[in-house]
Amino acid sequence: MTDDKKTIAFVVYPGMTPLDMVGPLTVLDGMASTVQEYRTVVVGETKDPVTTDNPLKLVATHTYDEVPSPYALLVPGGAAPTLKALADEKLVGYLRDAAANAELVTSVCTGSLLLGQAGLLKGRKAATHWMFRELLGAFGAEPVAERWVEDGNVITAAGVSAGIDLALHLVERLVGAEIARTIQFVIEYDPEPPQGPLDWSKRPYGDLKPLLEHTLNDALADEPALRDRLLAHTGK
Repeated sequence: MTDDKKTIAFVVYPGMTPLDMVGPLTVLDGMASTVQEYRTVVVGETKDPVTTDNPLKLVATHTYDEVPSPYALLVPGGAAPTLKALADEKLVGYLRDAAANAELVTSVCTGSLLLGQAGLLKGRKAATHWMFRELLGAFGAEPVAERWVEDGNVITAAGVSAGIDLALHLVERLVGAEIARTIQFVIEYDPEPPQGPLDWSKRPYGDLKPLLEHTLNDALADEPALRDRLLAHTGK
């Protein structure tokens, strides 16, 4: 890319959760359509359709080589496929290289684990989906139970819907609260879930260790060193 627009790159990879990306992309593309100095792109290893963790497939607008130094980076998460992606050297290498000169490095859900694998979370506070939170310690990060947390130029969000919160925060940070509030109205983001707010004292699954161990063993069967590194952080 040769012009002077600030490029916000959303990364796609096989098995990711679409809403982790589509929610924030809707918000930040709204910003880009209002403030012309910004542009949003979707970046992948190729421009072939990418499978996700539901029937929807996604197609990148650009390859890694076409967007080597974005202004900002956003990495979505997922479940077992995201854990498998920790061993994807091309993906992790791109995140490491792209982040080197990026003004902002962000993630949604377990996308923060990919940032950690790229060496970008050492000594930083970080958030992710509550089920995988303690795994952040394997990458030298300090896990926090927040919708999103900002530490330097790295901003990580919790699971799925928290990505919209992160994106609205980014709009406010980049172009101001008025535009952020307008976008919030445009997408009618005013959550009132039928079951009410989450009661974290009643979260499902009880002791997470068996489930986490099963997920890690299944996803990283071919990567024993990485698997064992993460298993050491599955908690009690």
